[in-house]
Amino acid sequence: MASSMTKTQLVRAMAEKVGINNKQSAAYLETLAETAIKETKKGGVFVLPGLGRLKKVQRKARMGRNPQTGEPIKIAAKTTAKFYLAKVVKDSIAPKK
Repeated sequence: MASSMTKTQLVRAMAEKVGINNKQSAAYLETLAETAIKETKKGGVFVLPGLGRLKKVQRKARMGRNPQTGEPIKIAAKTTAKFYLAKVVKDSIAPKK
């Protein structure tokens, strides 16, 4: 399996594709991440057209098991985030047969 792209590689690839310098590309990437976090916190969902959506979700409290001892433990409820891919992305990565 190929290794994933690093942040530096992503910044360079975006800069080359758009024709800007690496510093501007890195600033764009940081702004996009900050905006996604802020909007998801505030509204519960952030849509990135053509890629997917980041959504704030509530996990219920549940019973789990300590893997070392096998003892049942209570896992508290918490808020987390999930990323849902857009249909076009799913179909282009893994087309239906």
